[in-house]
Amino acid sequence: MNGDFAIQTFNLTKTFNGLVAVDGIDLNIKKGELFALLGPNGAGKTTTINMLCCLLKPTSGTAQIMGYDINRQPFKIKEIIGVSPQETAISERLNPQENLNLIGELHGMNPRELKSRSQQLLETMGLADRAKDQVRKFSGGMKRRLSIMMALVHNPEILFLDEPTLGLDPQARRVMWEYIARLKEDKTILLTTHYMDEADFLADRISIIDEGKIVALGTSAELKTSMLEKHTMIISVQNLTQQVIKEMRARYAEVEITNGTMTISAQKLDFKEIVDLLHTSGATVRSAYIKEPTLEDVFLHITGKELRE
Repeated sequence: MNGDFAIQTFNLTKTFNGLVAVDGIDLNIKKGELFALLGPNGAGKTTTINMLCCLLKPTSGTAQIMGYDINRQPFKIKEIIGVSPQETAISERLNPQENLNLIGELHGMNPRELKSRSQQLLETMGLADRAKDQVRKFSGGMKRRLSIMMALVHNPEILFLDEPTLGLDPQARRVMWEYIARLKEDKTILLTTHYMDEADFLADRISIIDEGKIVALGTSAELKTSMLEKHTMIISVQNLTQQVIKEMRARYAEVEITNGTMTISAQKLDFKEIVDLLHTSGATVRSAYIKEPTLEDVFLHITGKELRE
């Protein structure tokens, strides 16, 4: 175990009735890092988290959480991790305070510390005025916030967030992002998400998993740079002639015209040269820009799949 890493996996593998769900993955997640695990449905994200949380035994391989082995020291690991699962695990008939008390007592927290910690979390997450209301009356966003509070109440070193903003409206998602961002560095966070903008906003590094294998790993900028096999220029243009279109298609690999918008893609593009060519031909360029790749572009390029929730 390298002391710089909070989580390390070593050929971590899980099969179900001969089906390989997680296929020999090796990851090194640094202490204080927010690490995002992306992938289509069925790629192995939740299975990986369940093994790291000691809820599933690996078929082969292992992992270490803060130096503890998931196969040999599961109870030690459960003491130092917090988990907010994809399916919100909250007692609907209890109120937020009672849910927090339940988790705190399971972790053997001192009653005074538990009370103080619960109050702090309720205020931070905007639920202090609903602390005595039954959870069954809460919105989906409020339940997701409470789920994260329950993962945090015992002040864990490692936090696992499995789809923490799934189903939330944009405003609630943004509030959740800002709170998660404040936790960075104080805790090591492993996040799974389907939202590319979420990973882009929050993650220090991103890994893409597909069919149980790690197929890409790096910062958001590094992954986007890896997409630069070709550049794309988007031009809003008027007064195009067929001759100009023919010349452009002779010069560049891909040229498309749709409703007054010209899209040019090639390994090398000279912005000024293209604008000058169009002006010289008598066309009117209303706007033009080089399209930068997004994480979604990277995802689709690597997995060949559309994003699904």
